[in-house]
Amino acid sequence: MKIIGFAVGPFQANAYLAICEETGRCALVDPGAEPARLLAAAAGEGARIESILLTHAHIDHVGGVAAAARATGAPIYLHPADAPLYAAAPEQALAFGVEIELPPEPDHELQDGQVLQVGAAQLLVRHTPGHSPGHVCLIGDGFALVGDSVFAGSIGRTDLPGGDYRTLLEAIQEKLLTLPDDTVLHPGHGPATTVGRERLSNPFLTGVFG
Repeated sequence: MKIIGFAVGPFQANAYLAICEETGRCALVDPGAEPARLLAAAAGEGARIESILLTHAHIDHVGGVAAAARATGAPIYLHPADAPLYAAAPEQALAFGVEIELPPEPDHELQDGQVLQVGAAQLLVRHTPGHSPGHVCLIGDGFALVGDSVFAGSIGRTDLPGGDYRTLLEAIQEKLLTLPDDTVLHPGHGPATTVGRERLSNPFLTGVFG
């Protein structure tokens, strides 16, 4: 599977195209802004967007969902625990001085252990709450799309509604650090990293800030 990332919008959140190289079928992950740019990139890759997958429902990850769904007709997937955040996204955006379109109702619920098919490739859903109640990570062959759970050298903030520091640390330890060390982690902000690198040097995961 080919993973292509884009830093989009005023929050510079990472949106991703997860493309099955065998079939050209594609999942659009966390289209937080600039949907036209993301759709054009998919077209440039010869990829067909067949699903919109949301790691969580904070505004910087869902701001472009409405336009992307309208343009592609692709179904939207979200964990139900983040449904209240998702429904309130436009109001939350205004608090940050940003306007976003109300995203459509999700078509499907994401659940821990669920396997999503993207062409001939698969993504395993792991529920990783702590940054938000319904946060999930999407695990593929040699990589993981980890949203705002963990970053290169840091972890997601837990001071927003529904966040919990200990819950997040436990989720990272149990659901992500158990992956092979060479697993590439594609986060919701900033550069990619690996499980091994974060296990050894992330101060939140080595106990320095824990």
